[in-house]
Amino acid sequence: MQIEINTPALLFPASSLLLLAYTNRMVALARLVRDLHDRFSKDAPTAERVKQQIYYLRKRIRLIRIMQFCGVISVLFCIVTMIMLFFDYQSIGEVTFSASMLFMLLSLLISAYEVTLSGKALEIELKDIELNSRFSRNTPV
Repeated sequence: MQIEINTPALLFPASSLLLLAYTNRMVALARLVRDLHDRFSKDAPTAERVKQQIYYLRKRIRLIRIMQFCGVISVLFCIVTMIMLFFDYQSIGEVTFSASMLFMLLSLLISAYEVTLSGKALEIELKDIELNSRFSRNTPV
């Protein structure tokens, strides 16, 4: 397989957008952590629900850090690929480009898992709303 120097360059726009999305998720989680802290200090009866949320938040924060790290490593390998191809080291360029794609894939797979955890955390909130209000799962909107 022959890789040209513009092939890894295709990953740059995707990488920066992906890292921006991950950073936005981290900011959103930080805001949620602060809100939970405020509610926890005011709402003693919902302590168990807040504990569940904190468990998922900690896990999601760890995953987002790993996603960001894998995304950065992917971009770095992509840069190394371009350098190798520029200096006509085709075989090293192919290996580093493969590593770049693997790190990007890993980052995306972790992101998919984090989205699943996010859904579980939202279910905790929805369950609490259902228990403390007149709404139920079967109530149409």
